[in-house]
Amino acid sequence: MSWYLSVLKNYAEFSGRARRQEYWMFTLIQILVYAILYIPFIVTQEPLLIAPYAAYGLATFLPHLAVFMRRLHDTNRSGWWYFFGLVPLVGPIMMLVFLASEGDRGPNRYGPDPKAP
Repeated sequence: MSWYLSVLKNYAEFSGRARRQEYWMFTLIQILVYAILYIPFIVTQEPLLIAPYAAYGLATFLPHLAVFMRRLHDTNRSGWWYFFGLVPLVGPIMMLVFLASEGDRGPNRYGPDPKAP
C-alpha cells in the first residue's frame, strides 16, 4: 500500500525515475480498485453506479501517467515513448517490455538510480 500512496503523493511529478516495483504495485492496486468499483455496475446494470468508477479513473489518471513516465525514465527513455503505445499490435507489446525491463544501473540523464542505497 505504501507504493500506491507514494505515487499519489507525487501526484504530478513527471521528472525522476520509478522502480519496477513502484510502477507495478501501483498498477496492481489500480486494477483491484477498478474491479471493486465496477462490480456493482455489472451486478445491477444501473448506469449511475458507473460514476464512482469514472470518478476514480479521472482522479488517478495524472498520477498513473506520471509514474508511467518515471518508469520510462528509469529505462533511459523519454516520456514521449508513451505515444508509441498507441501503435496497434506492436506498441502495447513494446510498452510492456519497456515497463517490465530492469532500469539503468547508476544515474542516467533523468536522475539517480532509485535502487541506490
